[in-house]
Amino acid sequence: MNYLAQNIKYLRRKHQLTQQRLADQLAVKRALIGSYEEGRATPKIQVMQQLAQLFKLSLDELIGTDLEKTPSSLLPKSNGPGQILSVVVTPDNEERIPIVPVKAAAGYLSGYADPQYVGELPHFYMPIPELSRNRTYRVFQLNGDSMLPVAPGAYVFCEYLVDLDELKEGQTYVLITRDEGLVYKRVYIKENNELLLKSDNPEYEAYRIPISSVLELWRAKGVLSFELPLPDFPGTAHISTVLSEMKEEIRKLREG
Repeated sequence: MNYLAQNIKYLRRKHQLTQQRLADQLAVKRALIGSYEEGRATPKIQVMQQLAQLFKLSLDELIGTDLEKTPSSLLPKSNGPGQILSVVVTPDNEERIPIVPVKAAAGYLSGYADPQYVGELPHFYMPIPELSRNRTYRVFQLNGDSMLPVAPGAYVFCEYLVDLDELKEGQTYVLITRDEGLVYKRVYIKENNELLLKSDNPEYEAYRIPISSVLELWRAKGVLSFELPLPDFPGTAHISTVLSEMKEEIRKLREG
């Protein structure tokens, strides 16, 4: 369960901070703090990182633990990889979208949590309404044909999921896993804390992985491909069939 909104409100009050003072420390507008506390907006990952550092918590604790009902002595003390997402931010605090090309995919498994590594990836800003300013995005280039008709070399635009509860079964995700590295699959939640990963290409078999092996989870939002479709327009085959049938009918009439 996601306790982020109520935890922000609880922590602010516990530390006797006004919304304005907390906003000043996070370099955001005061109105955003109210939106976070009411659950009307979700902080960007960099803001969540700042909150976790400010209140000396892990990102998991900030999001997944009801802090008001959990004594501090019982909070989990895990420093495993993947809890803090490295992001690219411009000097004016504008978050950029890093690109992970195929040639960088192997190194991403060891460098995904390193701010310097992520900062050295190519990155850009895309001001379109489909990419919310309140979410964190990354672009991954695909290698292989397991997700055809999405072609090898295509770029998948993804948004970061901070909580497994946000996962919607049957949708496509890029997963960073300890054993598999970077994979792009259709995901289903199964029993025994496992995920079922399916390819859209039927030549590849589905398989399961433990949820605990997932380091990062990115939901696919769109695809950019430079492999243009062949000129086989919808309806062409149907029209050809109809013409063939008409010719056959005319031939029969003539012969009759």
